[in-house]
Amino acid sequence: PALCGSLASVAANAGSMEVLGGATATWSSNEGTSTGNPIGMNTGLTFKGSGELDNGTTFTLTVTGADQMGYTSGSIAMVTPSMGSITIGHSVGGAGVDRYDDMMPTAWEETNGTSLATGLQTVAGVGTTQMIEWTLPSDMLPDGMSAHLAVTPRAGAGLTNDKASSGDTGVSGGGYDIAISHNALMDGLNVFAAMSTIEQAIAAGTGASGDRTQYVMGATYAIGSVTVGYQESRDNLQASAVGATNSYYENSAFGISFNVSDNLSLSYGNHKSANALNSGASVELEAESLQLAYTMGGMSVKIAESSVDNASYTSGTSKDRDGTTIALSLAF
Repeated sequence: PALCGSLASVAANAGSMEVLGGATATWSSNEGTSTGNPIGMNTGLTFKGSGELDNGTTFTLTVTGADQMGYTSGSIAMVTPSMGSITIGHSVGGAGVDRYDDMMPTAWEETNGTSLATGLQTVAGVGTTQMIEWTLPSDMLPDGMSAHLAVTPRAGAGLTNDKASSGDTGVSGGGYDIAISHNALMDGLNVFAAMSTIEQAIAAGTGASGDRTQYVMGATYAIGSVTVGYQESRDNLQASAVGATNSYYENSAFGISFNVSDNLSLSYGNHKSANALNSGASVELEAESLQLAYTMGGMSVKIAESSVDNASYTSGTSKDRDGTTIALSLAF
């Protein structure tokens, strides 16, 4: 109660609250699916409150409601003067290994981020669970390097409110991620890598065969108006020994973007992912997307022509699909 009262006092005297969002409408047309009404609209909002403590530490509360205002994620981030930043996250994404799940340059979205349902599995680590992440202060690291450590006591737990506990699923235990990047090795070059380990319950015949581990590494290089990138990742599920169960996913991705002018940008991205079953069988999924983005003042028009082979790691011509996504966004 004393701490809550203290933070409320700070927020009232020196804090602020704002509502963030975007005005975006889309048109989607995907081959092989029942489109129905292709018109979509972004109806999500983010509420952001911030303040400052007496010692110079700043804090930010962020609560995001996805489309049609269903709760998506929340976080409390505290930036200290000398010890870096600490974030307590509720399924926020973009933390730990998840911050590098797809770093390829793009004019608009990730290869699998358009309206075409690919079923592509990348890596997430503990970044999408209830976790705490420490971002090391820059003065503790070489110039151009960033480092993050994310931990969770129970990766398989659900989201809970304050003064509540999630219970125990008995499947996924504690875990941690380490993520680093460096952008000062050479002009225009950014290299990144991350790893994750999550404990798993081991039971003969039905449980996991070991801890779940995930890895990602890659680089992007910008020269003039062109940026290129390449990365690889792997998710060792260590699932049960049943033949139809996935043993691991192995991914490779590359992308290139080109800023034609201050207003027009183009990009091409390709992401391949193979799933391996414990039986030894494997299916390779391939998704690619050609994108264009054009900005006119506060308005932007974005187009993505995408395709996927073996969607959701299922072979057959019915799983080879093309799709078009068009978006109109207005800034406010």
